[in-house]
Amino acid sequence: MPAPYPFGETVVRLRRGPSPGRDPRGQPLPGILEETPIGGCVVTPRAETPPVGGAEQQGRDTVIVGWTVYAPPGTDWLTTDQARVRGVVCEITGEPGDWGRSPFTGLSGPIQFAADRVTG
Repeated sequence: MPAPYPFGETVVRLRRGPSPGRDPRGQPLPGILEETPIGGCVVTPRAETPPVGGAEQQGRDTVIVGWTVYAPPGTDWLTTDQARVRGVVCEITGEPGDWGRSPFTGLSGPIQFAADRVTG
């Protein structure tokens, strides 16, 4: 399927495979990390405005907290995935949203999700 956004960029989906077993303490071992490049994504900065009068607002008005990613229709994204956006590993915050089909054009819309930078 060709990318719907010809000038979009590639975002890498990071997904863990099934656990291969358990460690000596009985905890599940992490599965193999599968990296899948998804081309044709639109990436926009996502800002958060601190509450008026709060201590955070004294030095700045808005803070960039991550990106909003619009991935091609039909791509598979889960809340448990991570995304590498512009070289930065991000958590997917909330449920990825499927825009569905446009009642005006009949075309499928993008899959939208919030990608927050992993810290710590």
